[in-house]
Amino acid sequence: MSWSKISIVAAMWVCILCGLSAAAEPAPPMAYIEPGTVDADFAFQGEYAGDLLLDGESKKFGMQIIAQGEGKFAAVGYRGGLPGDGWNRTEVYRGKGQIENGQLKIEHDEAVGTINAGVLTIADRDGNLLGDLKHLVRQSPTMGAKPPAEAIVLFDGKEANKFPGSQVTEDGLLKQGATSEPKFQSGTLHLEFLLSYMPQSSGQGRANSGCYLQGRYEVQILDSFGLAGKDNECGGIYSIKDPDMNLCFPPLVWQTYDIDFTAAKYDAQGKKSDDARITVKHNGVLIHQNVALPKSTTAAPVKEGAEPGPIYLQDHGNPVRFRNIWFVEKK
Repeated sequence: MSWSKISIVAAMWVCILCGLSAAAEPAPPMAYIEPGTVDADFAFQGEYAGDLLLDGESKKFGMQIIAQGEGKFAAVGYRGGLPGDGWNRTEVYRGKGQIENGQLKIEHDEAVGTINAGVLTIADRDGNLLGDLKHLVRQSPTMGAKPPAEAIVLFDGKEANKFPGSQVTEDGLLKQGATSEPKFQSGTLHLEFLLSYMPQSSGQGRANSGCYLQGRYEVQILDSFGLAGKDNECGGIYSIKDPDMNLCFPPLVWQTYDIDFTAAKYDAQGKKSDDARITVKHNGVLIHQNVALPKSTTAAPVKEGAEPGPIYLQDHGNPVRFRNIWFVEKK
């Protein structure tokens, strides 16, 4: 065989092998940001609440159902009601679910649940009915909060000139990856955000973003629906403090942060004399109160310093949407 023919054959094998390699690469996980494009599992996911017969008495109970892809689910039960709505902060029940013949069945050591038409019916292991929990969609009490007269409106759905270089959807929502041109010291931020639905992802790969005060201190944004509530989950002050409670709503439900921020203080020589401090309400519930921030958080784009800094909405590769963003400076 001539060298030219050998070269042609070798090139063919390279193309074939490259094609096989490309074909073997897994498809990226689906990220749904439009409610009308979701999978069939989405209809079962969400929050359920009602009364159950527990210890011989009718007691308030909440449950969160989390889609994990391909008909599989996690379930978290809360005695007293959902987080922020009665849960006693101690008793949690975790189970698993699977869709069988179009019906979702939830299994726990002590009980079994089935979901039909938005109603979760729960019975004990002997088949005794404990009660029904109805599907609901909660809304933050600060949703749609109007900026006061002295507020600096950063984004109102009409224009994003306060976030230069950012992207806005056709329906007037700000995309992740935006840095404000105004820079701030102390003040109060109102922010509304929507997490994408990514059932086949988990952990830090599930609708990951972040809200950075002064570009230095991150309040994590992540689909943490049904998780324990850690510093790297929604509402956490990344690498510094867990939220007092996980108030993350399900993905594709609008949520709010209301953040009161006090900038760090520096002396004339540029040495920090007082840490920055932060108070956070997630969906209207207090999750951090006057927490000291001894350092800038992990991956912060701006180092600690005396100068003002921007509001930075992180792009971590997952679609997240924002609206109704405003800031009131402290005098």
